[in-house]
Amino acid sequence: MEFLTILLPVFGIFAIGFIGQKKIGFDTRSISTMALYIMSPILVFRTFYTTSFNIDYLYLAFYTFALCFSLIAVVYVISYFQGYSTPETCGMILASSFMNNGNYGTPVVLLLFGATGLKSAIILMVIQQVVMCTVGVYYAAKGSPDGNGIRSALQAVQRMPIVYGGLVGALFQLLHIPLSNSVQEAVNLVADAAIPTVMIVLGMQLANISIKHLAKAKISWSLLIKLAISPAIAYALTLFMPVDEMVKQIMIIMAAMPTAANTTMYALQFNTESEFVSGTTLISTSLSLATLPIIFMIVL
Repeated sequence: MEFLTILLPVFGIFAIGFIGQKKIGFDTRSISTMALYIMSPILVFRTFYTTSFNIDYLYLAFYTFALCFSLIAVVYVISYFQGYSTPETCGMILASSFMNNGNYGTPVVLLLFGATGLKSAIILMVIQQVVMCTVGVYYAAKGSPDGNGIRSALQAVQRMPIVYGGLVGALFQLLHIPLSNSVQEAVNLVADAAIPTVMIVLGMQLANISIKHLAKAKISWSLLIKLAISPAIAYALTLFMPVDEMVKQIMIIMAAMPTAANTTMYALQFNTESEFVSGTTLISTSLSLATLPIIFMIVL
């Protein structure tokens, strides 16, 4: 029951965005763009500016890519035996291989582990964003009738502001470039507002999802992969990672997060099983209220 006290405030903030979108009808794309291109990069900048670098970062990067490609391999195996088409396979990859580390995982880690855990969560979020805007865009484009996967992925990376925020923050730290008190205060104000904003945006995005004709068998496979197989693979990977025990716990918890909301945008952009990916995002987010407490009890 105590774990529900961690998740209920998170879902309460999601609900604010959900109800607000249903009742008022905001321009979700504009608010999401603001959070993605202005607020989140400043949050990432602060994290990389104030966090000392160590070998754990390399392990986190290896872990994130290894988990992603392991899940993709699982999808390919299931797709082979189920006889899914290329677009269906790519849609399942989008729905099953990328977790919502940004506007769900990061606030949960903050509530569970405090500011110390938040640093690791943000680093994982940045690496996950790199994976999504390369590997994720590639498969979204591959499932499209006329997409160019490699070209689209490279263009997406070039436009990804979170990555630049991390690079600039790391550069400022390595070169020991100081920030004035006024600048630091401004950075803190925006960075502190980033997490609640992206949580409200997720609620708004969920309110816009429409579920009509779901392929029950296919969506069941995706939910199984995302909510059960993913944390199991993450646990296996952490056995070989010489990192702090708390970092291992965060890695597993982040892997158990539901489908990333960004994959819905990719699916819509490239017309790759968009209804299926959207449905998985909504259902996996709802089911996580039941599955995450189980993960917490196992891991913590």
